[in-house]
Amino acid sequence: MGFITIKEAIAQGEGAAELRGWIYRERESNKFKFIVLRDSSDIIQCIVKREDVAQELWDQVVKLQVEASITVKGTLHKDERAPTGVEMVVEELVVIGASDTFPITKDQSVEFLADNRHLWLRSQKMTAIMKIRSTVFGAIHEHFRGEGFYEYQSPIFQSVQCEGGSTLFNVPYFGQEGVFLAQTWQLYAEPAIFALEKIYTVAPSFRAEKSKTSRHLTEYWHAEMEVAWGDFDEVIRIGEALLKYVVKKVLEERQRELEILGRELDKLQPVVEKPFPRMTYTEALKILKDKCDLDIEWGKDLRTVEEDKLSALYDTPIIVTHYPKKVKAFYMTESPDDPKTVHGVDFIAPEGYGELIGGSEREADIEHIKRRLEEEGEDITEYEFYLDTRRYGSVPHGGFGMGIERLISWICGLDSIKDSIPFPRTMLRWKP
Repeated sequence: MGFITIKEAIAQGEGAAELRGWIYRERESNKFKFIVLRDSSDIIQCIVKREDVAQELWDQVVKLQVEASITVKGTLHKDERAPTGVEMVVEELVVIGASDTFPITKDQSVEFLADNRHLWLRSQKMTAIMKIRSTVFGAIHEHFRGEGFYEYQSPIFQSVQCEGGSTLFNVPYFGQEGVFLAQTWQLYAEPAIFALEKIYTVAPSFRAEKSKTSRHLTEYWHAEMEVAWGDFDEVIRIGEALLKYVVKKVLEERQRELEILGRELDKLQPVVEKPFPRMTYTEALKILKDKCDLDIEWGKDLRTVEEDKLSALYDTPIIVTHYPKKVKAFYMTESPDDPKTVHGVDFIAPEGYGELIGGSEREADIEHIKRRLEEEGEDITEYEFYLDTRRYGSVPHGGFGMGIERLISWICGLDSIKDSIPFPRTMLRWKP
């Protein structure tokens, strides 16, 4: 007989078993020691009866505290009173790693838990989130590879900006100025579509946004894709299909974790079952005015308050297209029927979780790109490598970026994006 997981023990239900893990909860009386044992798979109640074990072992058992690591051998039986319906009567117990008084008790402040993130990761809540996170990452890879995409990596150290110079992290680089941490892979990804045609990445991105909201991180994980020969509709199709695939996978594989988090499944089911509503930016302004009594001047970007009001009207992500050119990036192609707008799209999550995906059809006209760069005060010579992609056999193409932590926050129903990543980095937090 060898060690089995707690999940396997619960499924077994009866008979002999050996388990190993950490003490999640403990209490004792003169006759019994109750230990709720946890491993990465689940929790199980173990009972040590004083009359059944040697005094030497009992003396060890009564000293055990929360988060001590132990191995146990005993007999399983079903008990509806136990937390997961199965209990082990312990016959042998070995202490692997003793635990001092664990600093995290039931009631702690958000700041305290952030300072002790290395320990808070052990909590049932964080374990559930990290399992969902793993499923989300896996589903992203599965979906893109299933669609015939190649995984491709771009540099983290970059010399040009893509999403606005105000959010760049400057990096000392052997005395060289003008080196930044990547905001996105895009300008280094577009050259690769002329070789591979369909590419994606899952990689960290960095944005120096001076924001203290529950939606922003300075370091986050980005799922991005670029596709050759793809028009605006194709970019939107791929984005919708990706979100549906990821949510479907989580619903199939992580219902137990969603239950632990108190997440209602009927909040996610419509994402799989229904097409996402589509509207132009102009139509979105009309909806906001008619249904939310918000009168927004045309040409202003949608702020958090407008996105939240709009998302509250729907039970799936919504697709907003044809934004004003002046609020979008230089690489987005102008709409042929209205040059004031671009073929740019945002997928906005339900329940006030903000933008999940931002994408566009890419501008093919090299002169348009140069003009937009000049308007933004950029040195065009720094972008020559990018402009070469338009000089030598350019084709229609497009792509998008998806903030994975934003997606996880919405799927899990979290109050803050900080809980969607093991060690969050924000304007005010860079350790532990």
